[in-house]
Parts: sequence; structure tokens; C-alpha cells
Amino acid sequence: MFPNPESLNDLSLDAAGLIAIADLDTITRRTAIIGSASFFDLLVIAPGIHSQQNATELAKGENPACAALTTGYVFRVENPATVYYLQNIGKTGQLVRVHVEEVSGNHISSRFTSVKAGFLASVFFFLCPVITVIVLGFTIALWDWWAFSCILALISARALNVVVIRRRSVKGWKVGISERGEKGKLLVLLSQDRWILMLGDVDDLKAVTAGQWLRDPTSMERFLTAFGTLLVFATAVLAGNSTNMGAILIVLLMLFSVALLGLSNSFAKDFHIHGCRVRPVGEPKRYARRLHLAEELIKEEAGGKRDWAVQLGLVLPEKKKTADATVSVEEEVRKVTV
Repeated sequence: MFPNPESLNDLSLDAAGLIAIADLDTITRRTAIIGSASFFDLLVIAPGIHSQQNATELAKGENPACAALTTGYVFRVENPATVYYLQNIGKTGQLVRVHVEEVSGNHISSRFTSVKAGFLASVFFFLCPVITVIVLGFTIALWDWWAFSCILALISARALNVVVIRRRSVKGWKVGISERGEKGKLLVLLSQDRWILMLGDVDDLKAVTAGQWLRDPTSMERFLTAFGTLLVFATAVLAGNSTNMGAILIVLLMLFSVALLGLSNSFAKDFHIHGCRVRPVGEPKRYARRLHLAEELIKEEAGGKRDWAVQLGLVLPEKKKTADATVSVEEEVRKVTV
């Protein structure tokens, strides 16, 4: 029923290591979902390791307009991780509500962020390190030191990228001084008529929308990521020296890891960044027109304030009659009569 190991001798897998350099974004999407990288990521070996630092490009350059319903200020959301998450949960013609809250015990969650992505997401994620350990055990049992060394090289490249991501994702400058205890409401207008209403403390809303997510890398960090990229490409070159069984193990490790990590990403409903969690609340509400959305939010969420809606172009400014305007109208009428 199972193939005879001797029958694998005629199978050519010299290019098995090329899978490691496949330009997949599964790892970068995982980085954006948890807002950083955890220590468990070291044993998650999947294609796209060398692309992890490109996580800031997932939002495709979109900086959506945003309005604070409580104060009337209008600005843009510059955080690409937040924009990417909102793009995923947004639905055309519908308003999606999300709640932003601070996560307690941030010193622990910063190391083990992956356990807060949800039950199914965590199960699929933790299967990835298990598979890596099992494959390493098989390569040792087969005395295939080339395959073992290739996997260790990929783990090393992963470690370098994880360290750099964790250093770059440190919470930096945020807008204004602390406003602890103040509640805020933000309406985000995404492309394709997707509308997001973000609710929570003002400080938490600032943490997930303002400032940088990943700061610019230093020269040393650029060197480390470049060295990690070279390790990934070296694996593609040296994997051909392993036995056929070792090459098969490398291929299976890559395929199963990327599949499980993709499933983990798809089941992750929450978004973590800078010690805060963003999660959807309630069901999306559909509107026939943007005007209906604006009028309802002005009445129910903004306490009658409409200046923010005017600046966003959702409603027209109210016409105000002045004494000068009344006089000019009377003069025009008089001229027509004469």
C-alpha cells in the first residue's frame, strides 16, 4: 500500500529546495494579523520566509479617509496592518462595527501573540512547529545531514526575520497626549464602498490607527534580513545534495506548513497590534445609499454633529439664511419687477 523506499531512487527531486523561494505571502499575512512575530514562528517553515519584511505592502498603498464622530476631525489611517485587516472584514455597501480594546498582560502576549488569534486559528498554527520537529527527527533517523542542514538554515533565516520584525514593531509615537478613559468613534471609508465603524477608548484607537506599525529598518537590520534571504536561496541550491527521501520530506514540510498557516490566517477573526485587539461586533448592516448611512450615524452616533460628514463628502452643508442674503434676494426681486 505504501511505496517502497527503494522505488524512490529513480525519482529526481534535485530542485525540491526551490519551493522555499516561492514568492507566497502566507507568512507576511500572518505577520500583519498578529501585528508582530512570536517565538513559535521560528519553527514555522513555509515558502516566503524572505518576504516577511514586506508585510507593510499588504494594504496596497491604501490610506483611507477617517472621521472622529465625537470631535469632527478628519484624517487618514496610515497604519498598513490596520488597513489590511479592515480591507479583509469590510463588505461593499455595508457598515461593519469593530471594537478596539487593550489586551491585559502585554508582556506575555508580546511573546505568545499567536495564542490569541482564536481557537481554530491557534490549532492550525501550532501544528506547523509540530510538523517541523517531526521532519527534523526523520532526517536524523535517515542520517540525511544535507536535508537536516537545509531545514536548520531555513529555521535560522526565519529566526533572523522574526527578530527584526519584533524590533521594528515596537510601539512608537502616537498622536497627541494620553486621553485615558475617553471614548471614541471612528468611521473609516475604504475603497469599494466598504465602511468600518471603530469603537473603543481614544488611546486604543490611536494605537491601532496612528503612527508607524513597522518602523524603517536600521542598517544592521537590513544586513540581517539580507543574510536571511541568502540562507533561503542557499537552501534551494544545496537541497539537491540530500537523498530523495530527504528531499520529499522538505517538500512535504513546505506544503503542509503553508497549507496549515493559510488555514490559520483564514480562521483568525481578531487582529492584534501594539498591545490592542480589534474584533468585529454584531452583524454588518447594509445601506441602499451612502447618504442613509451618514444620516443614521449623525443621528445615532455623532449626537447630531454633521461637520465630519460634510468633510468626507457624505452630505451637503446646511444652507443658512443671513440678513445680507435676504436683502440681496429682495433687491433681485425689485429689479425684476421694475
